[in-house]
Amino acid sequence: MANWNDPRPTGTGFGASPSLSGVQGRSEVFDAGLRRHMLSIYNYMASGVLLSGIVALLFATSGAALAVFGTPLRWVVALAPLAFVMIMSFGVNRLSTFAMQAMFWGFSVAMGLSLSAIFFIYTGPSIAVTFFATAGAFAGLSLFGYTTKKDLSGFGSFLIMGVFGLLIASLINMFLQSPGLAWAVSFLGVLIFAGLTAYDTQKLKEQYAYVAGTDFAGKAVVLGALNLYLDFINMFQFLLQFMGDRR
Repeated sequence: MANWNDPRPTGTGFGASPSLSGVQGRSEVFDAGLRRHMLSIYNYMASGVLLSGIVALLFATSGAALAVFGTPLRWVVALAPLAFVMIMSFGVNRLSTFAMQAMFWGFSVAMGLSLSAIFFIYTGPSIAVTFFATAGAFAGLSLFGYTTKKDLSGFGSFLIMGVFGLLIASLINMFLQSPGLAWAVSFLGVLIFAGLTAYDTQKLKEQYAYVAGTDFAGKAVVLGALNLYLDFINMFQFLLQFMGDRR
């Protein structure tokens, strides 16, 4: 007789499903891994935001920012974060996990240099109030995206189209200089990035099943942190248009 091993669990009988305790055990392991994965993303994202804030404040108070923003170098400072995002997004398969992490910290520093300009436009207290308001809203929206049973994927393409619409409207308003259009862009910007916060959180949660235990898991954490960072910082900047006290 052939020595054939039945792959079904012993004692379950013909056609029986795996034991309930085994299923529960795997579910608990998956949930614990998911929590660690999401916590890593939030830790990276929060650390990146904190680093950007420190760099922005130090650069603005050092006096160097005034010298830089008064020259063509201001365009280098303004566009540097976009360069990091492009490299990380399109080079993720070629970059190592360590390189992705280094790029994320470099992006956070570059973003801090770019954000330092807000200290010359708005008062410090209003910036702080807006920051904490954004942090509270972000936490609530991300929690909603993590816990909701509603599928938010249908909103994704709509929200991304909204982002392109914001970019086009902002470019047009550079020439029109319309206060009304500026307020409309800021209002829609807050709504769009609020929606993206919930959508991206749910997407990152669902992606864990595909990256868990793979070599890509570390890169997925960095990319996830980058996505949430961009949601947070854009929502903060648009909200600052309403809550910021101009100097």
